[in-house]
Amino acid sequence: MNSINELLDLLTLKKITKTKFEGENYQTPWKRVFGGQVLAQSLHAAYQTVPEERLAHSMHGYFILAGDINLPVRYEVDILRDGGSFTTRRVVAYQANRAIFNMAASFQLIQKGVDHQINMPSVLTPDILLTDLQQIENYKDISPKMYAMVKASHPKIFEMKPVENISKKINKNSLPYSNVWFKTKESIDVDLPMQHQLLAYASDYGLLLTATLPHRKRLIENNFFSASLDHSLWFHRSFKVDDWLLYAMDSPSASNSRGFSRGSIFDKDGVLVASVAQEGLIREIITP
Repeated sequence: MNSINELLDLLTLKKITKTKFEGENYQTPWKRVFGGQVLAQSLHAAYQTVPEERLAHSMHGYFILAGDINLPVRYEVDILRDGGSFTTRRVVAYQANRAIFNMAASFQLIQKGVDHQINMPSVLTPDILLTDLQQIENYKDISPKMYAMVKASHPKIFEMKPVENISKKINKNSLPYSNVWFKTKESIDVDLPMQHQLLAYASDYGLLLTATLPHRKRLIENNFFSASLDHSLWFHRSFKVDDWLLYAMDSPSASNSRGFSRGSIFDKDGVLVASVAQEGLIREIITP
């Protein structure tokens, strides 16, 4: 997938009935359905059943089974409630008649109320930073396998500029904090619901990785398997995903083979536009 139009096509599901939809898969190099894709497609399905004047303010999903990239995904929407201000939907994603993902989403009319936010971290701006691929260029010779893995998993549609040099974090332990500027490489003109879907897609990149940062040396030496278990996303204010956004991530805890990470997403003016939380499996593969 090399263009924003390809991603928009991927997220725009085929309508089967009023509450059933079907989508294809991004062919990931790791051979499992990308979690961000399922998050975005499930939100797209829910949006198709909601009045136009209502916008998503939160979504909470559980990844139940690893998805097969060779099978289409069927999304079934339950119309749970249409209230005076809020609309609630549940979406279940299926492959081969087995549920692989379950999500609840809530939508709200735009309403006035109290307003405050935390400050954006004081970090370097994207105009003076290298992209993630530029930062690991030296690994092409030092560790060709590591370089190939990072390059293959890189989302070509998005430009990403880590604030902290990732080449120094791949094999060494560091504090569980990560700041990454990102945006789509191409300009787009889409409505806010599609902006929400694009942000849901992008929000799955790098979040669980933050929980591995204090343990990189141990995990690399023993090999490990990681996978998202759940994902929550709150939309606070409007934004444009083709303009720079800062993903400020941290991991407060890791225990019992699970890592917990959270993120705050700011626009370039320091406005908090979304918050994210995720727990994922981080399991060591120790060979005898």
